[in-house]
Formats: sequence, structure tokens, C-alpha cells
Amino acid sequence: MDQGQTIVYGKLVRDQIPQIIEADGKTPTVRVLGESEVVPALTAKLAEEAEELRRAGPDDRLEELADIYEVLSALTETLGYSDEEVKEAAHHKRIKRGGFRRGLWLDEVRSAKRS
Repeated sequence: MDQGQTIVYGKLVRDQIPQIIEADGKTPTVRVLGESEVVPALTAKLAEEAEELRRAGPDDRLEELADIYEVLSALTETLGYSDEEVKEAAHHKRIKRGGFRRGLWLDEVRSAKRS
């Protein structure tokens, strides 16, 4: 990055990113999000991290999964749930509708002909 150049990010970052940027001799502009901004920012970050996992090669998948886990953990806490509550809800949904272990892909559903 050339001296005096500004890159606009407009996204949620990990808590220590401003210090890391400063240690690199750059000046970050950050603000603490308001209460009404946190959930939308976390859900956007979750989508960003999911896309990074989708594009990741085999050697990078664990790191991307860790990022998703961190965002999901923050979102869980922000919404007032515990990890145990989320795991229990997932368990109940798995019992009712199944999980994703079989790798089923639904191509289409046809309605039965009516007589």
C-alpha cells in the first residue's frame, strides 16, 4: 500500500485487528457498533466467512472453520443463547428432520397428478 493510500473495508473485524494494523505502521479508523448494528454485522461476517470456506483449499479449511466457529460463538452470545442451548436445538432438529451426513441433494419435487 502506497503512503497516504486509504482502503475502505466497512466490515466487522476481530478485536485485535486495530492493534495489528497499528503495529504495521498504519492507522485504522474503527468504531464500536451500536446494539442494533451488532447482529446484522455478525450475520454478514458469518456469510463472508462461509464464502471463504467455500473457496478454501484443503490446507485452509480448518482455519476457515475456526473463523466461522468464532463468529457463530459471538452471535450466539449476542442473541442471549448459550452454546449448550444451540447444541440442544440442533439435536432436536436433527431428530425431527435429520442432519446432513448423507450428503443428499434435492434436485426437484413433482406434484402428484390429480384425477
